[in-house]
Amino acid sequence: MPPAMTDLLDIWAAHSPLAGHAPDQITVDFLLPTGIYIQLDVPREATIQHIKLLLWKQAQSFPLFPALGEMESHMFECVNQAAVHEELEDETRRLCDVRPFLPVLKLVTRNCGRAERLLDSKIGVLIGKGLHELDAINDQEVKDFRIKMFRLSEERMQRVQMMTCTEWLQACFSPQLEPPAATAVTDGVNDRAADLKVIIHFDQPYLFCANALNHFQICSVSHHNVLPFEKKSVFSHCQSMGLFFHIFTFNFFPLLNVFFKKTHADESHFSVQVRAGLFHGTELLCKPAVSSESSGQRASSEHTWRDNTLEFDISVCDLPRMTRLCFAIYAVMDKVKKQKSTKNSHINKYQTIPWVNTMVFDFKGQLKTGDITLHCWSSFPDELEEMLNPIGTIQTNPYTENATALHIHFPEYSSHPIIFPPFDKARGGKKFYIELKEIMERDPLSQLCENEKDLIWTLRHDCWENFPQSLPKLLLSVKWSKHEDMAQLQALLQIWPKLSPRDALELLDFNYPDQYVREYAVRCLRDMSDEELSQYLLQLVQVLRYEPYYDCALTHFLLERAQGNRKIGHFLFWHLRSEIHMPAVSVQFALILEAYCRGSIPHIEVLKKQVEALSKLKSVNELIKLGTIKNARSKTKEAMLTKEAMMTCLRQSGYTETLSDLHSPLNPNVQLSGINVERCRYMDSKMKPLWIVYNNKLLSGDTLGIIFKNGDDLRQDMLTLQILRLMDLLWKEANLDLRIVPYGCLATGDRAGLIEVVSSADTIANIQLTSSNVAAAAAFNKDALLNWLKERNSGDALDRAIEEFTLSCAGYCVATYVLGIGDRHSDNIMVRSTGQLFHIDFGHILGNFKSKFGIKRERVPFILTHDFIHVIQQGKTGYTEKFGSFRQYCEEAYLVLRKNGNLFITLFALMLTAGLPELTSVKDIQYLKDSLALGKTDEEALKQFRQKFDEALRESWTTKVNWMAHNVAKDNRS
Repeated sequence: MPPAMTDLLDIWAAHSPLAGHAPDQITVDFLLPTGIYIQLDVPREATIQHIKLLLWKQAQSFPLFPALGEMESHMFECVNQAAVHEELEDETRRLCDVRPFLPVLKLVTRNCGRAERLLDSKIGVLIGKGLHELDAINDQEVKDFRIKMFRLSEERMQRVQMMTCTEWLQACFSPQLEPPAATAVTDGVNDRAADLKVIIHFDQPYLFCANALNHFQICSVSHHNVLPFEKKSVFSHCQSMGLFFHIFTFNFFPLLNVFFKKTHADESHFSVQVRAGLFHGTELLCKPAVSSESSGQRASSEHTWRDNTLEFDISVCDLPRMTRLCFAIYAVMDKVKKQKSTKNSHINKYQTIPWVNTMVFDFKGQLKTGDITLHCWSSFPDELEEMLNPIGTIQTNPYTENATALHIHFPEYSSHPIIFPPFDKARGGKKFYIELKEIMERDPLSQLCENEKDLIWTLRHDCWENFPQSLPKLLLSVKWSKHEDMAQLQALLQIWPKLSPRDALELLDFNYPDQYVREYAVRCLRDMSDEELSQYLLQLVQVLRYEPYYDCALTHFLLERAQGNRKIGHFLFWHLRSEIHMPAVSVQFALILEAYCRGSIPHIEVLKKQVEALSKLKSVNELIKLGTIKNARSKTKEAMLTKEAMMTCLRQSGYTETLSDLHSPLNPNVQLSGINVERCRYMDSKMKPLWIVYNNKLLSGDTLGIIFKNGDDLRQDMLTLQILRLMDLLWKEANLDLRIVPYGCLATGDRAGLIEVVSSADTIANIQLTSSNVAAAAAFNKDALLNWLKERNSGDALDRAIEEFTLSCAGYCVATYVLGIGDRHSDNIMVRSTGQLFHIDFGHILGNFKSKFGIKRERVPFILTHDFIHVIQQGKTGYTEKFGSFRQYCEEAYLVLRKNGNLFITLFALMLTAGLPELTSVKDIQYLKDSLALGKTDEEALKQFRQKFDEALRESWTTKVNWMAHNVAKDNRS
């Protein structure tokens, strides 16, 4: 082995002694329960079971061996890479896969129930979060949810055992996702808790008593004039009972240091205020309560308020079931130091430090009581109006060490729990007004004025009879701060006709938090076929963030459908697991993953194989990054040595076995048989993605390629490709097949994931560069693309290829324009040898076009260059009939998307809290409304699109200039 190669392997061994190219034998320290310590060399590729056999044989020569008893009654423990204890119950795992933090294994005696412990161990490894972490959570909601899911999972597995072979195969390996005929639509009344009554006697008002910062105290409160409650539902006698609480002092907290460093504020003096608001979705139920300014200095550890009462102008009986109590703590500065940079020269007087949200009612519908500690999240918004964050999580910050602790006391008012009552059933009827039609046809982003809301609410029964799809607008017109309106809405909801599943998706948005509304939406979703559910699964996982309680209708629906169809279960698993590292959803997603695994035990080993394979690919990627750092001065030497190290690693038996014979995470219907090591490589970009090639026995010797990325967030690409897939479906429903290539893309972890390699395809840049000896001139060779297709197709095949190119070019022109996809250089557009054009790499969407020195680099609405037209017209000059057909395809495709504009807006709105860099607010989605010309007639919209089409043709020379610059830069890098 070359000396440089040895150095590279030494680096890897130092980086991770139990992975990659470590020695074949590892010295492990074994700690026995008898107090005996044994050091032993074991094969790094050995299974835990084999290592235990080796230890048992060695231990026979040590004292106290008979006291150990049976070998099967013991198992190993270690400290894993996350620095927590891990029980190695699953002894089929290899030591190199376990990767303990240090090569120390402790032998411990097993408790009873080995089968259950083994299953728990497998699930913990699979979901990426040990179940002991969930066991340690002292939260009754978590405990109740796990108990319920455990029972349901057992019932599910019992049903699986009773299935016939055919039924089991259909559930797990169905060749089609379409289920039997959908169930009939019913309008039955929801009988859940219909007869629930709360009978409590009160003689004092309902209130919150809270110190809003680090030290809460129970304090005396002023009583309003309130009639004593009779023995009826508490909410029917709360008309004048106001909501208020007190704030006192807080101790200095570390986040102020971050605040002053960030804002360069005057540290000599500042004051602190507390802002609190009650929200139903994004609707503020009443005016926020704001404290007076505290007095104090930075050096002081305590701040006090003169007026410590915060009061809300709302009656308790008018609080909706899903009311959120949102807090923000912010500093008020007297002076702000001037910034050297003009970019940050203006700092707002108000600077938020921590924020936190909580529900007023708990998961059982009971008014919260007692002391609650909320650890705050940090943010620094620029505007006072944004301080309260109702769309933010209701989970508290798990990183408690540096988080401000907000202690809230919910007082107890009675020896009986206060439970939110069921709505009364009341109806009224009004005359139909024609003005409703215009309002109901507006897109979801259109704001309703107060007069329009009043009109909709007045004519709610006409909406029910004539505009059932108007339910979202009716819900936005409800006065959620009036319990009478809520009661009438609930009664109306019981008889509301079912919406189509596509229309019902909107009701899962954050704007519709009401429990009964969301349950109604899920009932509508039950009419979805499995194929349609798969299409929208990405959004349905994201809107789980909007569910304040773990046990909800959406969670049950997703688990039920996932456990009934393995392909849905596969993608539900990966969508959840890829975000398990996010603190705001970590517990919620872990609970759902645990429930899925317990109800789909046969699927565990299949998924476990995929998780292990991805772990191996990550190790290879880390090896490559280390190698490129060491040899950064010599690119040629770097490429040679690093690729050799990569292949050496992939040839190791541990890697070969783990990476072979597994279901592709991108498509569980595809079996990846074995790696073609000679054709594997890594790509020359910052994160060094792996290009892995698989032999595939099922495809007559053809190979399959996947790209593994570690360090890039693929979720925005995944969303864009999902929307492209939906566009393709909508066009085909309209008898328009535009030959879209929505290749597979899947996020699998924290900034990690897989991308499908499209076979027999090359980039426009490579096609142009291979046709010219001069990189600068390559972009202007209009014959390059047509000649490339001619080389690969002849006769009728060439005609078919040009037709494929024409259709696909039309589809991507319209799609990239509607979605505002930017950064369209010649390496981000590819062509298959069969003629299909397609786009890749969607790092910029919704009109976020790249610029340099303040100048837009992309000046066209979509890419339509003259060399594309040259191919469409088969090399003929002037605009021919072929070009006319192409333009007609574009216009037809655009009109189809316009008809489904509300659906696209809904899907993007449901992704707002996913944390995508270019989809953070409703303002971002406004681009879709503008590009689809929603609110205009088809004629007006078509006129707008034709103007954009002409602009794309007229300004195509700017695209060629950008491509020339890209080709030159690429040529210089190589």
